[in-house]
Amino acid sequence: MNVAVNQDAKEGLRFAEYVNFLSDNGYIPPNGKHWVDHIRKKGNEATHEIALMKPEDAEEIIVFTEMLLRFVYEFPAKIPAPP
Repeated sequence: MNVAVNQDAKEGLRFAEYVNFLSDNGYIPPNGKHWVDHIRKKGNEATHEIALMKPEDAEEIIVFTEMLLRFVYEFPAKIPAPP
């Protein structure tokens, strides 16, 4: 949600709408929408269920989130935008 809003999505949308915004605007690699949706599902489970998340699930979410942040912020900043 925060990444999408930082990239000019409207505030107050549902999380799925933020995923769609990121996908529709090229912030998610073409084959990456399913892993961003996976982050959403695992996050919902952790937020709305009492059961603890397995360490493997937490590590997976961290890796996927890291890739999203690198794709949106780090990699574009490494090469200046064309004039």
